[in-house]
Amino acid sequence: MTLGEYAERVGGEVRGDSSIRIDGISSIDDVDATSLTFATDERYLRTALASRAAAVLTEPALAERVGTARKPLLLVASCRTALAALLAMLEPPRPAGPYRDPSAVVDPSATVGPDVYIGALAIVGPGAEIGAECVLLPGAYVGAHARLGRGSTLHPRAMLLDRCVAGERVTLQAGAVVGSDGFGYVFTDGRFAKIPQIGDVVLGDDVEIGANTCVDRAQTGTTSIGTGTKIDNLVQIGHNCRIGRHNGFAAMSGLAGSTVIGDYTVVGGQSAFKGHITVGSRVRIAGNTMVWGDVPDDAVISGQPARDHREELKGQVRLRNLEKLFERVTALERK
Repeated sequence: MTLGEYAERVGGEVRGDSSIRIDGISSIDDVDATSLTFATDERYLRTALASRAAAVLTEPALAERVGTARKPLLLVASCRTALAALLAMLEPPRPAGPYRDPSAVVDPSATVGPDVYIGALAIVGPGAEIGAECVLLPGAYVGAHARLGRGSTLHPRAMLLDRCVAGERVTLQAGAVVGSDGFGYVFTDGRFAKIPQIGDVVLGDDVEIGANTCVDRAQTGTTSIGTGTKIDNLVQIGHNCRIGRHNGFAAMSGLAGSTVIGDYTVVGGQSAFKGHITVGSRVRIAGNTMVWGDVPDDAVISGQPARDHREELKGQVRLRNLEKLFERVTALERK
């Protein structure tokens, strides 16, 4: 398409030649003379303008800072939002049903809706319910009496285990496991004895679970993840956790059992939660934070253990100055 046609798709404005042909969208490191690249800050914009790219997707405020541009610009209100829309145009389509691979195993008592795609070696257990237009890619597993909502996708080897429920348009990336046993044991007579985990997991609509992430079923009751929440790869959600709506979790975070998190909270990578604590809504948690206690709404926290982010930064500055302070005290003592 031309740059002008791209602009029409995202409601943007072209500054420069709108008739140039664009063959693809690339990051700054991979551009060629027919690429549209993108810049979300001033440094990247200057690099993009000096690259081989045919044009640059960016925001008006950034464009004003760099002055006259040597390339056409596609200006949009939000570069990331527009980029998501443009990449969605280029994304390969999901497999479409109705289709069932001969090697798939679907129990006769399972209910499979219209236009469902079931790939090679996928398994659907007894009493399971698969909603319309779902996609089960090779090796996906839906357990006994589990329910998968309309338009959901299970990538290869993703598992929705027995009695667990996923809402509409849910995505389980490759190797994700929803409904594994919670980590529950009692130490008795000199050994660990397993506590049966008889609860379930309920995922709201538009939830995405990353590759090799595990969401444990509840010991009793339900482990729940609210509508719109996105969880990265390699995250552990313990049993009986209750996570609200539209939260984001970066990779290698871990929630011990019975952690409660509100809505619109963002968790940085490698963060850990003690369990049996409550974290409010609209909280921002920096990467590698150890959350050992309750957190109020709208807090911004970091550190080990977690505290107010500004206080943590002040503490880090003090720590870095300790060596100088030590030298000064030593010099005074020598006098």
